[in-house]
Amino acid sequence: MTELTAEQKVVAAELAREDFYFFSRYTFLRKKNFPWMKAKHHAQLCAALNRVYRGECKRLVINLPPRYSKTELAVVNWIAWCLGKVPDSEFIHISYAAPLALNNSSNARELVQHEVYREIFPELELRKDSSAKGDWRTTKGGVVYATGAGGTVTGFGAGKARPGFGGAIIIDDPHKPDEAGSDKVRGGVLDWFNNTLQSRVNSADTPIIVIMQRLHEGDLAGWLLGRKPGQPPAPGGNGEVWEHVCFEALSEEGEALWPEKHSVKDLLRMQEAMPYVFAGQYQQRPSPLAGGIIKAGRIEIVDALPTGLRMLRGWDLAATKDAGDWTVGAKLARDRDGIIYIVHVARERGGPDEVEKLVVNTAKADRCKQSLPQDPGQAGKAQAAYLGKKLVGVPFAFTTETGDKVTRASPLAAQINVGNVRMLRAEWNEKLLDEFRMFPNGNNDDQVDGCARAFNAMGGSNYNLGNAL
Repeated sequence: MTELTAEQKVVAAELAREDFYFFSRYTFLRKKNFPWMKAKHHAQLCAALNRVYRGECKRLVINLPPRYSKTELAVVNWIAWCLGKVPDSEFIHISYAAPLALNNSSNARELVQHEVYREIFPELELRKDSSAKGDWRTTKGGVVYATGAGGTVTGFGAGKARPGFGGAIIIDDPHKPDEAGSDKVRGGVLDWFNNTLQSRVNSADTPIIVIMQRLHEGDLAGWLLGRKPGQPPAPGGNGEVWEHVCFEALSEEGEALWPEKHSVKDLLRMQEAMPYVFAGQYQQRPSPLAGGIIKAGRIEIVDALPTGLRMLRGWDLAATKDAGDWTVGAKLARDRDGIIYIVHVARERGGPDEVEKLVVNTAKADRCKQSLPQDPGQAGKAQAAYLGKKLVGVPFAFTTETGDKVTRASPLAAQINVGNVRMLRAEWNEKLLDEFRMFPNGNNDDQVDGCARAFNAMGGSNYNLGNAL
């Protein structure tokens, strides 16, 4: 970067004080020594935040794809810019995990302390005792407090009881992606917002901003909006009307929102591999799951396996006899080129004794590693210890499940959907393919669970859509 003259810095500082988008690009340039990679949605996002600052919008939901600059603009930069404009502003910042919120808060504080920021807002000063990442203050009475969704906000408020801007509540990604499918976990976030967080405004004029990728029809954004994209404004779940700014990665006209980041070809490939995830996180249109996540027709049936395969069997255990669930052990393999083979499926409906016999006999015949689920709590530990003694001589591992069924199956689904999975011809093929086709709304999903566990245990677990290709 060519060094700016003193006169150029003065002009740039004046522009940055008045224009939030210019502030973001200029401070990025000075900090990084290379220019911001602009996209049209950046200017539109900044314009929406400017409306909030001017008092023209009190309730705002912004939906856009992951890694499209939402946190840097709407949290880090906007908090810093607003504090420069109004040094006694009070902010509460929330994310689904406290460490994320604390990191965002810390980044905003570091920006405020940077040389370029002091050139733009020379009058803003931090209190000398403002060293905490999640609770720092200005000498004029400004506050930035950060915590995770469900965290403690008692004793903290956002905004001022006066005309004009005085701070805001900023919620960035309130849901953890692999937990958004859980009605209980997702409902806990909504309850916390409704019963605790929204009461922390210091006046009715204090704005609240929710910025997130869509993960479920009933996520916080969907609940607050109370309507589908394109429908007219209406009161949402908390009884208020929210302005909605929505960015789709791929427009109806087939244009990429940020082609420098994801080309149309990239986006279409992502959509093909993981249609449900893409619809929500990238297109902001989550819908009820109706099957079709796994394109079973793209699995090639083969009559023989290549040599040199690395094999592993994953289990889904059902302990209650005749309850409708099956105990399933799915044996998968990977070749040197990364092609996945479904080698064998052991499947039986029975009680604990039958489950034990199936697992032990199958594992000893396999002579490959076994991956088994362990229920949380003492009962799960006892079952793992008991089966472990029966599996002497066989490599095995017990691990607890994380995320919902769709999340756990998504990495394998991505490989199936792009044609990277083969299946050894056998009598069990059709039942497995039927379950794949109906997942997650079929009567059974035990075979999918077993296959997903085997795939993830082999190192195939990768929940980043872009990297799953």
